[in-house]
Amino acid sequence: MKDNRTHHAHEHHHHPSPSEPKHAHPSGEHASHTGHDKHAGHTPEMFRDRFFVSLLLTLPILYFSEQLQAWFGYRAAQFPGSAWVNPVLGTILYFYGGLVFLKGALRELRARTPGMMTLIALGITAAYGYSLAVSLGLPGKPFYWELATLIDVMLLGHWLEMASVQAASRALEELSKLMPTTAHRILGDRIEDIPVSALKEGDLILIRPGEQVPADGVVVEGASTMNEAFLTGESRPVPKEPGDEVVAGAVNGEGALKVRVTRTGEATTLSQILRLVQEAQASRSRFQALADRAAGWLFYIALTLGTLTFLVWLALGRDFNFALSLAVTVVVIACPHALGLAIPLVTVNATALAARHGILVRNREAFERAREIRFVALDKTGTLTEGRFAVRAVYAEEFSEEEVLSLAAALEAFSEHPLAQAIVEAAEGRGLPRPEVRDFQAVPGKGVEGTLEGKRYRVGRPEWAEELGLRVSEALKRGLQEAEGRGESAVALMDEERVLAYFALADRIRPSAKEAVQRLKAMGLTPVMITGDAEAVAKTVAQELGIQRYHARVLPQDKARIVRELKTQGPTAFVGDGINDAPALLEADLGIAIGAGTNVAIEAADLVLVESDPLDVVRALLLARATYAKMVQNLFWATGYNAIALPLAAGVAYPLGIVLSPAVGALFMSLSTVIVALNATLLRRVRLD
Repeated sequence: MKDNRTHHAHEHHHHPSPSEPKHAHPSGEHASHTGHDKHAGHTPEMFRDRFFVSLLLTLPILYFSEQLQAWFGYRAAQFPGSAWVNPVLGTILYFYGGLVFLKGALRELRARTPGMMTLIALGITAAYGYSLAVSLGLPGKPFYWELATLIDVMLLGHWLEMASVQAASRALEELSKLMPTTAHRILGDRIEDIPVSALKEGDLILIRPGEQVPADGVVVEGASTMNEAFLTGESRPVPKEPGDEVVAGAVNGEGALKVRVTRTGEATTLSQILRLVQEAQASRSRFQALADRAAGWLFYIALTLGTLTFLVWLALGRDFNFALSLAVTVVVIACPHALGLAIPLVTVNATALAARHGILVRNREAFERAREIRFVALDKTGTLTEGRFAVRAVYAEEFSEEEVLSLAAALEAFSEHPLAQAIVEAAEGRGLPRPEVRDFQAVPGKGVEGTLEGKRYRVGRPEWAEELGLRVSEALKRGLQEAEGRGESAVALMDEERVLAYFALADRIRPSAKEAVQRLKAMGLTPVMITGDAEAVAKTVAQELGIQRYHARVLPQDKARIVRELKTQGPTAFVGDGINDAPALLEADLGIAIGAGTNVAIEAADLVLVESDPLDVVRALLLARATYAKMVQNLFWATGYNAIALPLAAGVAYPLGIVLSPAVGALFMSLSTVIVALNATLLRRVRLD
């Protein structure tokens, strides 16, 4: 492929951008994720609906609970059959609200991997079975209110968990939408429209102005520019001439091209990116797996300790009801109210705090991967820069900057090309008038020309001036070399005989980018810039921002590879905005998308910066660190309290006169939940500015 680092074809009619896919809202069908088999076939809506129905059933159960009546000193209404309100509602609640946990436990047991679902099922089954037995005549006190609150809290926890998980990436779907469905195949003197899937290597196809490229290939005939920014990260339209490569999904500019197909289907660059995204998705780690493993351990501990408690007290001569009551208390206390909420509650509070700072949390596990971030890899175009060109310098000899800007802007006003718009904006910013243009003409692959005040002028690629054999002064040549050295795009203003001026244009650096880089360094992090732009462009931007490490001319496949290499040196975050960034976003320990970017990047990211402010990267990392700390604290408490509660429930303090009744056990369990909830709420006090 030709080196297009400095001069790019300057097309001057409207270049239709690829139709941006609409944001894909969750369909409600929960996608399968590694480490989330417990939720196979489940949706947040299902947990939400079951939670609210169960909550309604819980209210009369609480009202008729003998234990709550004793605690709060009231007497529930009595009527024929009132004694059976709690058994009936408890049964409905067990089979309706608890069904999802019972089915989940069955799957876990069949897979011989008992976890959260099995532990929850054990707890609610023990509470329900014992309570029903008491209602049918077994001496003791039923656990209906404990059963009800246990099911409610578990449904709430899983609802919150899945609501945060539902933001899972839809990048694959969005990527597939970029490909056109038909192609124009050239057969001799005729053109036939065929499905893209029917294309074969060696086919000759026609790509009309504004169309997307259906397959990778080489230009055989024609001249145009190609918008590859969404794919390669190159911020400027790339000129295409015979011999140049084109990639599937790119958008053609003004001219028609005949292209020889070299790669189709799975072999195209876009398909390779698709595969990289799939691989990155499949290789993600799962923080919640730790909670599930802890639940698995608790299951065995609860089952073993409950059984031992029952047998030991029988062996010590205590009656059956006493032993059974303590055994059930052990199982109920072990059931993870707090464990089920430890992670989701932190995520909910973190999400709320992030939203107030313009940070959208898409992945509940994003914070896990940020605890020890050492490298922050940043895409350039659209992330550190605005993705919009500005006139950085004007090189003119016999004319003032205002005069040449006025002339160039008059011609460029007829174009929607990004370089043209930048020149027009520069002229408007100075309040310059624009002379009337006559006989305007766009020259594909070259630029534009027209008559101003009776004289013919051209604006376009510097190479156009060479082709026309126009004179260029030494001063202007030096100016062009300076622009080239900085990697800036150069646009020439010409008359019929000579070059009158060069305009050096470059992508605008975001105002807060430099401060963001400085703050990242202050946090002990190493910023690394990764871009598809030319070496000179990358070097100029890196120096201006104070970034020592950067990678230029990086292909989409290489972005993910570079991130992978950085991960071998330390945990790595990646910040990007383009489709080409999706594999890298998924490969990184923490993927952060700029909100103004493409849907694919946003859907592939863990965090989305709504305001497209690089400083939000700093805020996101600070929040992520605080969130992970809260997750660890909650997880520790949710499991650690069992070290004290379970022995007490088993009756080890009975000789001291301390015995935990099932009701007290349930209260103890609920207290742990409150502590976890309060600790999660403290996250909102974290300062991010």
